[in-house]
Amino acid sequence: MRGDRYSRMVAWLKVALPLAALGLLSTLFLLSRVVDPTESIPFADTEVQDRLLNQQISGPYYSGTTANGDQIAFVAEKVVTPNGLGGANRAEDVFVKIEMVSGTTVNVTSNKARVNIGQDVADLTGNVVITTSQGYIITSEALIARIAALDLRSPDTVFATTPAGELTAGSMRLMSPEPDAPAQLVFTNGVKLIYQPKQAKD
Repeated sequence: MRGDRYSRMVAWLKVALPLAALGLLSTLFLLSRVVDPTESIPFADTEVQDRLLNQQISGPYYSGTTANGDQIAFVAEKVVTPNGLGGANRAEDVFVKIEMVSGTTVNVTSNKARVNIGQDVADLTGNVVITTSQGYIITSEALIARIAALDLRSPDTVFATTPAGELTAGSMRLMSPEPDAPAQLVFTNGVKLIYQPKQAKD
């Protein structure tokens, strides 16, 4: 009797357990939520569209040498090409380093810049600061710079700390007037200098 009862129990479990497993699987499928593929993208719709329309590069670096042998390096936090337009690049947190053949070093920083390599021009705006190894610190809100040559021009008012004193001017330009000629830093348009003679050392 016990053997028959054991055999019937085993036969019943062989049928009941697979049915129970199928029931659990069907329950899991019924309870599972339908996944929307668009919801798995970790960006808002506007950010996705912005990334698709604007080609963005983080930490770009560009360097080159002018015809006179001056080395120019351009670094930015990021560069964006608006609406996929080639040549019109928008840069943020810009740093430019110029090492002249003469040995003078010029560093330029700005909040933003519009760079057009095809037109050989970069428009730097927002807290533009020019620092030279000769002791000049020049600030302005705008600076127009060539990319393939040494030519920096500020069309707006500049404020400068120079070895001779404090200076203000309506415009400024740093350039090489002729090929192989030394660079010149020229202030024009209402230049005012407060001369501060160096104190003689005891």
